Amino acid sequence: MSREHPLVSVIVPSYNRSEVLGLCLDALEEQTYPHIEVIVVDDCGTEDAAQVAASKGVKVVRTKVNGGPTPARNLGAEHAAGEILFFLDADIALDPDAVENAVRILESHPEIGALGGILRPESLASQSLASQYRAVQMHRWWMPAHRPTLELHAAVLAVPAKVFAEIGPFDPRLRETVSSDYRIRMTRSYEVKLSDAIRGRKDHDAFVGTILRKVFRRARISALDWHQGETPGDSVPRAVGGVLLLAAVPALALPVVAGRAGALVPPALVAAAMAMDAGTYRFAYTQRGVAFGLYFSGVHLAVTFTGALGGAVGVLQRFALARLDKPARD
Repeated sequence: MSREHPLVSVIVPSYNRSEVLGLCLDALEEQTYPHIEVIVVDDCGTEDAAQVAASKGVKVVRTKVNGGPTPARNLGAEHAAGEILFFLDADIALDPDAVENAVRILESHPEIGALGGILRPESLASQSLASQYRAVQMHRWWMPAHRPTLELHAAVLAVPAKVFAEIGPFDPRLRETVSSDYRIRMTRSYEVKLSDAIRGRKDHDAFVGTILRKVFRRARISALDWHQGETPGDSVPRAVGGVLLLAAVPALALPVVAGRAGALVPPALVAAAMAMDAGTYRFAYTQRGVAFGLYFSGVHLAVTFTGALGGAVGVLQRFALARLDKPARD
């Protein structure tokens, strides 16, 4: 860094949900690191998010068309003056020391090109059972502080501005797989790290149906767009668990063929799937008690199954597209 106290540009892509954006900006006002500029990128929303941002005294820029968070992040980076770019989703409220910790880590470790944070296992605004489930699940799956990982999420991400200029912007064509793509590009030249010193609470979806739709879509698109090296090794057991749950569905017909012995197969497959992700189930019971743990277990099985189903559909679509692209034989 060229200055003793580098300026940090916090870039917040925003599409509606102005009340949650307000919580995000309130948390930025409480940061212990004083050298911050905040840039809210209004992605052609219909709510008063831009007015909320302006009332907080932050810079507001607006996209020409609604294109999702990826182009919005890139536009914010174009308007940033900071030596560190801190990308933050509008539904996340950072802990007060998050930015300060990010600066400290990047200054002491110049080999790091992208520094990710983690999500706390508590939801920011919504406190429905579904949102509480999602908070615990995403804390364990998406941004795991409890084990080394090469995962990366643009939702909470600090990048030195010179590195961002070198690697290039996020791919605007991508939505669900943009973080994986950026991680692959970044690791060709720099290290990628996660730190539990950079934490925040996300406002999670309040309904199980919404969660399942998102999980299916993301898994399908991720499988469809998968490239070699995208999947970190610590997600393999979860993927195996999902396959076991998929296999449990046709196995329900086994009692017709194999009698009582066949009836034991589906529950055995479900038990094996749960064992593949035992740490997540254990965390839910330990942190929230038996009643929530039982609720968590049921929803988590549904989420794991839905993710595997979405991934399977994506793989089938991938093969179908590959066959269509294959030149016809003479």
